[in-house]
Amino acid sequence: MVNWSEVLEPIAAWFRSLGIPEPIVHWGHPLMMAIVIFVLGSYVAWAGWQGRLLEGTDKDKAIKNRLSHRLLAPWLFLFLAGGYTGGVLSLVMQHKPLFESPHFWTGSLVLVLLFMNGVIASIGFGGEKKGLRGVHAYLGTAAIAVLFFHAFLGFNLGISL
Repeated sequence: MVNWSEVLEPIAAWFRSLGIPEPIVHWGHPLMMAIVIFVLGSYVAWAGWQGRLLEGTDKDKAIKNRLSHRLLAPWLFLFLAGGYTGGVLSLVMQHKPLFESPHFWTGSLVLVLLFMNGVIASIGFGGEKKGLRGVHAYLGTAAIAVLFFHAFLGFNLGISL
């Protein structure tokens, strides 16, 4: 079995050699990701739901919200994937185990859920099928809920290290 901490150690050692202050190594990931989760993640989810809910009452607002969702959701995934990488590297830099924390596993789950959601959207919801649009909406909502729980677990992890 691959020991990922050993694989990533040369990169972590290079970052350690930069003399980054310990509070930044320890709390940099949580601070940056809190912004991504609570600001961008909340807005992307809100815009997606507004696009659905306003569809029958205010077509222009619905279209505007869907466009915002469509433009920002890939950025959310990209920032979360980058943050995931940074969080893993932060643990390696602090000589902490990778796979023991529920925070690691919820982060992995969020990326899988959002990737699946991106695939659903990228195939045009299977020809604009309402069922797949519904799956997309609820899968994205589940991912955001897991992400909020993930943040809670991350805070607990941060104060325990």
